Amino acid sequence: MMKINAEGVYYKDLNERIRKAVDSGESEIILENVNGQRYIGTNLRGSEVNIEINGVPGNDLAAFMDGPNINVRSNSQDAVGNTMNSGKVVVHGNAGDLVGHSMRGGKIYIRGDVGYRTGIHMKAYRDLFPVLIAGGTARDFLGEYMAGGLLVVLGLDGQDEIAGDYIGTGMHGGEIYLRGEVEGYQFGKEVGVKEPDDEDMEKLVKYLNDYAEEFGLDLDAILEKDFTRLVPSTHRPYGTIYAY
Repeated sequence: MMKINAEGVYYKDLNERIRKAVDSGESEIILENVNGQRYIGTNLRGSEVNIEINGVPGNDLAAFMDGPNINVRSNSQDAVGNTMNSGKVVVHGNAGDLVGHSMRGGKIYIRGDVGYRTGIHMKAYRDLFPVLIAGGTARDFLGEYMAGGLLVVLGLDGQDEIAGDYIGTGMHGGEIYLRGEVEGYQFGKEVGVKEPDDEDMEKLVKYLNDYAEEFGLDLDAILEKDFTRLVPSTHRPYGTIYAY
């Protein structure tokens, strides 16, 4: 196990130290006193690499990451998992805007709230399937231009409204699950609202069980509320606008 004190360390220097540690064979890395340093975990590879972050990482945590596991013991800033390929990011607090931006695979689990445009342009390809679960609420434009994968918002902390407006605007692939009731005016016109069937719930519960284990939550309590399932109503939402 390797510990790195990030207090006062410039983000480029910190990331260089992390990369050198991984290249030298370190598989367990603990970062102490992280305070806004960005790009942590960017383009790191290796499924056996585990990074624990004590403090608040800056933007683009785990961008382009391919395999490692990152555990954040606090909040995180914007664009967690930007264009992430595989691996897992677990955030025990809240996250900022653009979580999972263009995410192509792996899992992102946020215990608390997420900001605007969470899950924007998530996509799936062959065996790559991204999963993003937020335990609190989401702001506007959740799942905007979503092209694939699974996006879930749970509203576990008793919020009256678990997501903002324009949900699924431009969505043309993937699925969004919202725990509880959502008003029709909140949806983008490109989404269809469905009631999940048994097969849908079986798939969803598999990921919710993993999520609950990460945060020590009761899966049965999570499942006490019904889920709303959103799917794209068209695979070419703007075809008539930009093409003839």
